Amino acid sequence: MDSDLKDVIIIGAGPTGLACAIEAEKKHLNCVVIEKGCIVNSLQNFPVQMTFFTTPELLEIGGLPFVSSYEKPTRLEALKYYRRTADTYHLKLRLYETVLAVEGADGDFRVKTQTRAGAACQYRSKKIILATGYYDIPNLLNIPGEDLPKVAHYYTEAHPYYGMDVAVIGGKNSAAIAALDLYRNGARVTLIHRGTELSPSIKYWIKPDIENRIKSQEISAFFETSVVEIAQEQILLRNSAGKTWELKNDFVFAMTGYRPDLEFFKTLGIHLNPADQRPFHKNTYESDVPGIYLAGVVVAGMHTNEVFIENGRFHGEIIIKDISQQL
Repeated sequence: MDSDLKDVIIIGAGPTGLACAIEAEKKHLNCVVIEKGCIVNSLQNFPVQMTFFTTPELLEIGGLPFVSSYEKPTRLEALKYYRRTADTYHLKLRLYETVLAVEGADGDFRVKTQTRAGAACQYRSKKIILATGYYDIPNLLNIPGEDLPKVAHYYTEAHPYYGMDVAVIGGKNSAAIAALDLYRNGARVTLIHRGTELSPSIKYWIKPDIENRIKSQEISAFFETSVVEIAQEQILLRNSAGKTWELKNDFVFAMTGYRPDLEFFKTLGIHLNPADQRPFHKNTYESDVPGIYLAGVVVAGMHTNEVFIENGRFHGEIIIKDISQQL
Protein backbone atom coordinates (compact mmCIF):
# COMPACT_ATOMS: atom_id res chain seq x y z
CA MET A 1 0.00 0.00 0.00
CA ASP A 2 1.18 3.52 -0.86
CA SER A 3 0.35 5.31 2.40
CA ASP A 4 1.27 8.75 1.01
CA LEU A 5 -1.92 10.85 0.77
CA LYS A 6 -2.00 12.25 -2.77
CA ASP A 7 -3.77 15.47 -3.63
CA VAL A 8 -5.22 14.02 -6.84
CA ILE A 9 -5.44 10.63 -8.48
CA ILE A 10 -6.41 10.67 -12.14
CA ILE A 11 -7.87 7.50 -13.63
CA GLY A 12 -7.07 7.38 -17.34
CA ALA A 13 -3.93 8.46 -19.23
CA GLY A 14 -5.53 9.64 -22.45
CA PRO A 15 -4.97 13.20 -23.71
CA THR A 16 -7.59 14.56 -21.27
CA GLY A 17 -6.12 12.70 -18.29
CA LEU A 18 -2.64 13.93 -19.21
CA ALA A 19 -3.95 17.50 -19.55
CA CYS A 20 -5.42 17.25 -16.04
CA ALA A 21 -2.12 15.91 -14.69
CA ILE A 22 -0.18 18.76 -16.31
CA GLU A 23 -2.45 21.34 -14.69
CA ALA A 24 -1.97 19.58 -11.34
CA GLU A 25 1.82 19.71 -11.78
CA LYS A 26 1.61 23.42 -12.56
CA LYS A 27 -0.24 23.93 -9.26
CA HIS A 28 2.42 21.80 -7.47
CA LEU A 29 -0.16 19.20 -6.46
CA ASN A 30 0.89 15.66 -5.57
CA CYS A 31 -0.69 13.80 -8.49
CA VAL A 32 -0.60 10.25 -9.89
CA VAL A 33 -2.20 8.98 -13.12
CA ILE A 34 -3.38 5.35 -13.19
CA GLU A 35 -4.03 3.71 -16.58
CA LYS A 36 -5.05 0.12 -17.32
CA GLY A 37 -3.23 0.14 -20.66
CA CYS A 38 -0.41 2.14 -22.22
CA ILE A 39 -0.22 5.90 -22.32
CA VAL A 40 -2.96 7.29 -24.65
CA ASN A 41 -4.19 3.72 -25.02
CA SER A 42 -7.13 4.67 -27.23
CA LEU A 43 -4.83 6.26 -29.82
CA GLN A 44 -2.68 3.14 -29.76
CA ASN A 45 -5.77 1.18 -30.89
CA PHE A 46 -6.46 3.50 -33.83
CA PRO A 47 -5.61 2.28 -37.36
CA VAL A 48 -1.84 2.32 -37.89
CA GLN A 49 -1.95 4.71 -40.86
CA MET A 50 -4.68 6.96 -39.43
CA THR A 51 -4.60 10.71 -40.02
CA PHE A 52 -6.48 13.04 -37.67
CA PHE A 53 -9.27 15.19 -39.07
CA THR A 54 -8.12 18.13 -36.95
CA THR A 55 -4.99 20.28 -37.03
CA PRO A 56 -1.97 19.79 -34.70
CA GLU A 57 -2.57 22.87 -32.54
CA LEU A 58 -6.03 21.61 -31.57
CA LEU A 59 -4.46 18.47 -30.06
CA GLU A 60 -1.95 20.39 -27.92
CA ILE A 61 -1.96 20.11 -24.13
CA GLY A 62 0.06 21.91 -21.48
CA GLY A 63 1.09 24.65 -23.89
CA LEU A 64 3.57 22.30 -25.56
CA PRO A 65 3.66 22.85 -29.37
CA PHE A 66 2.65 19.91 -31.54
CA VAL A 67 4.92 20.01 -34.56
CA SER A 68 3.71 17.94 -37.50
CA SER A 69 5.10 17.37 -40.98
CA TYR A 70 1.60 17.56 -42.39
CA GLU A 71 -1.44 19.82 -42.29
CA LYS A 72 -3.25 17.07 -40.39
CA PRO A 73 -1.14 15.02 -37.95
CA THR A 74 -0.79 11.26 -38.06
CA ARG A 75 -1.42 8.74 -35.31
CA LEU A 76 2.33 8.08 -34.97
CA GLU A 77 3.03 11.79 -34.55
CA ALA A 78 0.33 12.04 -31.89
CA LEU A 79 1.72 9.08 -29.93
CA LYS A 80 5.17 10.68 -29.98
CA TYR A 81 3.75 14.06 -28.94
CA TYR A 82 1.87 12.74 -25.92
CA ARG A 83 4.90 10.73 -24.78
CA ARG A 84 6.90 13.94 -24.99
CA THR A 85 4.35 15.87 -22.91
CA ALA A 86 4.53 13.21 -20.18
CA ASP A 87 8.33 13.42 -20.17
CA THR A 88 8.42 17.24 -20.26
CA TYR A 89 6.16 17.60 -17.23
CA HIS A 90 7.60 14.55 -15.41
CA LEU A 91 4.13 13.08 -14.94
CA LYS A 92 3.83 10.23 -12.46
CA LEU A 93 2.19 7.41 -14.42
CA ARG A 94 1.13 3.95 -13.27
CA LEU A 95 0.63 2.14 -16.58
CA TYR A 96 -0.90 -1.31 -17.12
CA GLU A 97 -2.57 -1.02 -13.71
CA THR A 98 -6.33 -1.53 -13.49
CA VAL A 99 -8.51 0.32 -10.97
CA LEU A 100 -10.76 -2.21 -9.26
CA ALA A 101 -12.54 0.02 -6.75
CA VAL A 102 -12.65 3.50 -5.26
CA GLU A 103 -13.65 3.65 -1.60
CA GLY A 104 -13.69 6.29 1.12
CA ALA A 105 -14.89 9.86 0.79
CA ASP A 106 -13.88 13.38 -0.16
CA GLY A 107 -10.52 14.17 1.42
CA ASP A 108 -9.47 10.53 1.85
CA PHE A 109 -10.33 8.21 -1.02
CA ARG A 110 -8.76 4.75 -1.30
CA VAL A 111 -8.09 3.50 -4.82
CA LYS A 112 -7.59 -0.26 -5.13
CA THR A 113 -5.77 -1.50 -8.22
CA GLN A 114 -4.19 -4.58 -9.76
CA THR A 115 -0.98 -4.57 -11.78
CA ARG A 116 -0.40 -6.49 -14.97
CA ALA A 117 1.42 -9.13 -12.92
CA GLY A 118 -1.60 -9.54 -10.64
CA ALA A 119 -0.23 -7.65 -7.64
CA ALA A 120 -2.75 -5.76 -5.50
CA CYS A 121 -2.02 -2.09 -4.79
CA GLN A 122 -3.78 0.68 -2.91
CA TYR A 123 -3.44 4.46 -3.00
CA ARG A 124 -4.92 7.30 -0.95
CA SER A 125 -6.00 10.60 -2.41
CA LYS A 126 -7.92 13.71 -1.42
CA LYS A 127 -9.57 14.04 -4.85
CA ILE A 128 -10.32 11.77 -7.82
CA ILE A 129 -10.58 12.66 -11.51
CA LEU A 130 -12.23 10.17 -13.86
CA ALA A 131 -10.83 10.57 -17.38
CA THR A 132 -11.51 7.03 -18.55
CA GLY A 133 -12.76 7.88 -22.04
CA TYR A 134 -14.96 5.44 -23.94
CA TYR A 135 -12.83 3.69 -26.56
CA ASP A 136 -11.81 0.77 -24.33
CA ILE A 137 -15.33 -0.72 -24.15
CA PRO A 138 -16.84 -1.78 -27.51
CA ASN A 139 -20.56 -2.12 -28.05
CA LEU A 140 -20.98 -5.87 -28.33
CA LEU A 141 -23.24 -7.61 -30.82
CA ASN A 142 -24.20 -10.20 -28.18
CA ILE A 143 -24.50 -12.98 -30.74
CA PRO A 144 -23.13 -16.56 -30.84
CA GLY A 145 -19.53 -16.68 -32.04
CA GLU A 146 -18.62 -13.10 -31.15
CA ASP A 147 -15.89 -14.43 -28.85
CA LEU A 148 -14.12 -16.33 -31.66
CA PRO A 149 -10.50 -15.26 -32.35
CA LYS A 150 -11.51 -14.23 -35.90
CA VAL A 151 -13.64 -11.36 -34.50
CA ALA A 152 -12.19 -7.94 -33.64
CA HIS A 153 -13.75 -4.69 -32.42
CA TYR A 154 -10.72 -2.60 -33.35
CA TYR A 155 -9.17 -2.16 -36.77
CA THR A 156 -5.41 -1.61 -37.03
CA GLU A 157 -4.08 -2.54 -40.47
CA ALA A 158 -4.99 -4.46 -43.62
CA HIS A 159 -1.95 -6.59 -44.49
CA PRO A 160 -2.87 -9.76 -42.50
CA TYR A 161 -6.19 -9.98 -44.35
CA TYR A 162 -4.88 -10.02 -47.93
CA GLY A 163 -6.80 -12.60 -49.98
CA MET A 164 -9.30 -13.21 -47.16
CA ASP A 165 -13.10 -12.88 -46.99
CA VAL A 166 -13.62 -10.10 -44.45
CA ALA A 167 -16.91 -8.78 -43.08
CA VAL A 168 -17.08 -5.23 -41.70
CA ILE A 169 -20.12 -4.60 -39.51
CA GLY A 170 -21.26 -0.99 -39.16
CA GLY A 171 -22.17 2.05 -41.21
CA LYS A 172 -20.22 4.91 -39.68
CA ASN A 173 -16.77 6.38 -40.16
CA SER A 174 -14.67 3.62 -38.61
CA ALA A 175 -16.47 0.93 -40.63
CA ALA A 176 -16.01 2.88 -43.87
CA ILE A 177 -12.30 3.46 -43.22
CA ALA A 178 -11.71 -0.21 -42.41
CA ALA A 179 -13.65 -1.43 -45.44
CA LEU A 180 -11.77 0.87 -47.83
CA ASP A 181 -8.34 0.03 -46.42
CA LEU A 182 -9.03 -3.71 -46.50
CA TYR A 183 -10.30 -3.51 -50.09
CA ARG A 184 -7.27 -1.54 -51.27
CA ASN A 185 -4.94 -4.09 -49.71
CA GLY A 186 -6.39 -7.14 -51.37
CA ALA A 187 -9.14 -8.37 -49.03
CA ARG A 188 -12.57 -9.41 -50.32
CA VAL A 189 -14.76 -7.08 -48.29
CA THR A 190 -18.44 -7.22 -47.38
CA LEU A 191 -19.97 -4.30 -45.47
CA ILE A 192 -23.01 -5.17 -43.33
CA HIS A 193 -25.17 -2.43 -41.82
CA ARG A 194 -28.54 -2.63 -40.08
CA GLY A 195 -29.47 0.86 -41.31
CA THR A 196 -30.98 1.74 -44.67
CA GLU A 197 -27.89 3.71 -45.75
CA LEU A 198 -24.46 4.80 -44.61
CA SER A 199 -24.31 7.37 -41.83
CA PRO A 200 -24.23 11.04 -42.91
CA SER A 201 -21.57 11.57 -40.22
CA ILE A 202 -18.90 9.79 -42.31
CA LYS A 203 -16.09 12.25 -43.15
CA TYR A 204 -16.85 14.20 -46.32
CA TRP A 205 -13.85 12.89 -48.26
CA ILE A 206 -14.49 9.25 -47.24
CA LYS A 207 -18.24 8.99 -47.89
CA PRO A 208 -18.16 9.32 -51.71
CA ASP A 209 -15.24 6.89 -51.86
CA ILE A 210 -17.04 4.11 -49.97
CA GLU A 211 -20.31 4.81 -51.83
CA ASN A 212 -18.55 4.53 -55.19
CA ARG A 213 -16.81 1.28 -54.20
CA ILE A 214 -20.20 -0.17 -53.22
CA LYS A 215 -21.87 1.10 -56.39
CA SER A 216 -19.19 -0.52 -58.55
CA GLN A 217 -19.50 -3.72 -56.45
CA GLU A 218 -15.81 -3.58 -55.57
CA ILE A 219 -17.06 -3.77 -51.99
CA SER A 220 -20.17 -5.88 -51.39
CA ALA A 221 -22.75 -4.34 -49.09
CA PHE A 222 -25.92 -5.47 -47.35
CA PHE A 223 -28.15 -2.81 -45.77
CA GLU A 224 -31.03 -3.37 -43.35
CA THR A 225 -29.13 -6.52 -42.45
CA SER A 226 -27.65 -7.89 -39.23
CA VAL A 227 -25.16 -10.63 -38.41
CA VAL A 228 -26.98 -13.07 -36.13
CA GLU A 229 -24.28 -15.74 -35.72
CA ILE A 230 -20.56 -16.11 -36.42
CA ALA A 231 -18.93 -19.47 -37.17
CA GLN A 232 -15.38 -20.43 -38.11
CA GLU A 233 -15.94 -20.42 -41.88
CA GLN A 234 -19.14 -18.42 -42.35
CA ILE A 235 -21.49 -15.87 -40.84
CA LEU A 236 -25.28 -16.01 -40.70
CA LEU A 237 -27.15 -12.90 -41.88
CA ARG A 238 -30.75 -11.78 -41.50
CA ASN A 239 -32.34 -8.84 -43.27
CA SER A 240 -35.30 -6.67 -42.25
CA ALA A 241 -37.68 -8.92 -44.25
CA GLY A 242 -36.67 -11.89 -42.10
CA LYS A 243 -34.64 -13.67 -44.79
CA THR A 244 -31.56 -15.52 -43.48
CA TRP A 245 -28.53 -16.79 -45.39
CA GLU A 246 -24.91 -17.80 -44.85
CA LEU A 247 -21.89 -15.95 -46.17
CA LYS A 248 -18.38 -17.39 -46.51
CA ASN A 249 -16.11 -15.60 -44.08
CA ASP A 250 -12.59 -15.65 -42.65
CA PHE A 251 -12.54 -12.56 -40.40
CA VAL A 252 -15.04 -10.13 -38.87
CA PHE A 253 -14.52 -6.51 -37.82
CA ALA A 254 -17.44 -5.39 -35.65
CA MET A 255 -17.12 -1.61 -35.90
CA THR A 256 -20.24 -1.01 -33.85
CA GLY A 257 -19.00 1.83 -31.65
CA TYR A 258 -17.81 2.17 -28.08
CA ARG A 259 -19.15 3.41 -24.76
CA PRO A 260 -17.90 4.77 -21.44
CA ASP A 261 -17.69 2.47 -18.40
CA LEU A 262 -20.94 3.66 -16.87
CA GLU A 263 -21.21 0.64 -14.58
CA PHE A 264 -18.02 1.74 -12.84
CA PHE A 265 -19.52 5.20 -12.34
CA LYS A 266 -22.56 3.64 -10.68
CA THR A 267 -20.35 1.72 -8.23
CA LEU A 268 -18.95 5.08 -7.13
CA GLY A 269 -22.44 6.42 -6.45
CA ILE A 270 -22.48 8.80 -9.41
CA HIS A 271 -26.03 9.27 -10.71
CA LEU A 272 -26.72 9.08 -14.44
CA ASN A 273 -29.46 10.77 -16.42
CA PRO A 274 -31.77 7.90 -17.51
CA ALA A 275 -32.36 9.44 -20.94
CA ASP A 276 -28.78 9.71 -22.15
CA GLN A 277 -26.70 8.29 -19.29
CA ARG A 278 -24.94 11.60 -18.70
CA PRO A 279 -23.38 11.67 -15.23
CA PHE A 280 -24.56 14.57 -13.11
CA HIS A 281 -21.87 17.21 -12.57
CA LYS A 282 -21.38 20.86 -11.69
CA ASN A 283 -19.86 23.57 -13.89
CA THR A 284 -16.55 22.67 -12.27
CA TYR A 285 -17.01 19.06 -13.52
CA GLU A 286 -17.34 17.79 -9.95
CA SER A 287 -19.86 14.95 -9.93
CA ASP A 288 -22.68 14.56 -7.42
CA VAL A 289 -20.22 12.54 -5.32
CA PRO A 290 -18.11 15.18 -3.52
CA GLY A 291 -14.46 15.03 -4.45
CA ILE A 292 -14.91 12.98 -7.64
CA TYR A 293 -14.54 14.92 -10.89
CA LEU A 294 -15.28 13.97 -14.51
CA ALA A 295 -13.08 14.96 -17.45
CA GLY A 296 -13.31 14.47 -21.18
CA VAL A 297 -15.87 12.47 -23.12
CA VAL A 298 -17.28 10.79 -19.99
CA VAL A 299 -19.25 13.97 -19.18
CA ALA A 300 -21.40 13.37 -22.27
CA GLY A 301 -22.76 9.94 -21.36
CA MET A 302 -23.76 8.04 -24.49
CA HIS A 303 -23.35 11.16 -26.67
CA THR A 304 -19.69 10.41 -27.29
CA ASN A 305 -19.63 12.59 -30.41
CA GLU A 306 -19.92 15.78 -28.35
CA VAL A 307 -16.52 15.77 -26.63
CA PHE A 308 -13.20 15.24 -28.39
CA ILE A 309 -9.55 15.90 -27.60
CA GLU A 310 -10.05 19.39 -29.01
CA ASN A 311 -12.51 20.47 -26.29
CA GLY A 312 -11.95 17.87 -23.56
CA ARG A 313 -8.34 19.03 -23.13
CA PHE A 314 -9.63 22.23 -21.46
CA HIS A 315 -11.49 20.41 -18.68
CA GLY A 316 -8.32 19.94 -16.64
CA GLU A 317 -7.74 23.64 -16.12
CA ILE A 318 -11.26 24.12 -14.72
CA ILE A 319 -11.07 21.02 -12.53
CA ILE A 320 -7.63 21.67 -11.08
CA LYS A 321 -8.51 25.30 -10.36
CA ASP A 322 -11.49 24.14 -8.29
CA ILE A 323 -9.47 21.45 -6.52
CA SER A 324 -6.60 23.79 -5.66
CA GLN A 325 -9.06 26.26 -4.15
CA GLN A 326 -10.40 23.52 -1.87
CA LEU A 327 -7.07 22.07 -0.70
